Amino acid sequence: MPYIKTRDGTDIYVKDWGDGRPVILIHGWPVSADMWDAQSMALADAGFRAIAYDRRGFGRSGQPWSGYDYDTLADDLADVMEATGATEDVTLVGFSMGGGEVARYMSRHDGKGVVAAALISSVVPYMLKTDDNPHGVPQETFNQITKGLTTDRAHFYRQTFLPQFLGVGYITSPVSDEILDITTSIAMMAGFKPTLACADSFAHTDFRPDLASFRVPTLIVHGTKDQTVPIDATGRAAAKGIAGAQLVEYDGEPHGLVITSSDRLTQDLLTFLGDPRERSFVAAKTSSDALIA
Repeated sequence: MPYIKTRDGTDIYVKDWGDGRPVILIHGWPVSADMWDAQSMALADAGFRAIAYDRRGFGRSGQPWSGYDYDTLADDLADVMEATGATEDVTLVGFSMGGGEVARYMSRHDGKGVVAAALISSVVPYMLKTDDNPHGVPQETFNQITKGLTTDRAHFYRQTFLPQFLGVGYITSPVSDEILDITTSIAMMAGFKPTLACADSFAHTDFRPDLASFRVPTLIVHGTKDQTVPIDATGRAAAKGIAGAQLVEYDGEPHGLVITSSDRLTQDLLTFLGDPRERSFVAAKTSSDALIA
């Protein structure tokens, strides 16, 4: 079943690997479900069912003109869950923009079927710098992103956004040029309108009211050197706002730690998920050295 159809008729591309308790992985902006391949393979091999899908407008999914607000995106997540039959004992894992879908699903759909959640380099609870969110990202930064996208999208991705995303320096880089090239290609698969509209959504959606809806064990993983989604405005703030959340800080890691610290993230997710032979989720502390309870 490579595609499901949402309630408004949008085709969503779905990868569905393995059997067992379902783990639904929601990708970041502006890439696709392929960013989760290493984790999906490890989860399936460990006895879980890994479901990753391309957000509407991105990757291989349809590109409707509208529906890039978080209410609609949370409804898309609900439709993926329903169509795949992943409606019980579900763990939601959201990276970057995808963390917003997790948060809005928890509030808008009352966390139906969800027993655990993970926010990885997530935009939750609020990205924009305001008087009551002083550690956020200035509006001017988002204006520069829009300018880069509308001037030369491919150049902006390859030379500006992705190097920052992956912590590439002038002399050293944690990733190869080939990773930068293929990630740029995947980003270019997204529609132009969806790319702009989703950037506006994750920049300006305030998820602080959604935090109280997290009534399940929640793992938060964030790099301390994340220049794209600053940890003080997001990961650390989310950990304070979500009751009982585990915060694991990856010292020195950039935003794209799914790639730059793939093995460590995979192990932390597997530890958090616990024994796949157990029919119900039991929260486990990760084995990471940088755990903050």
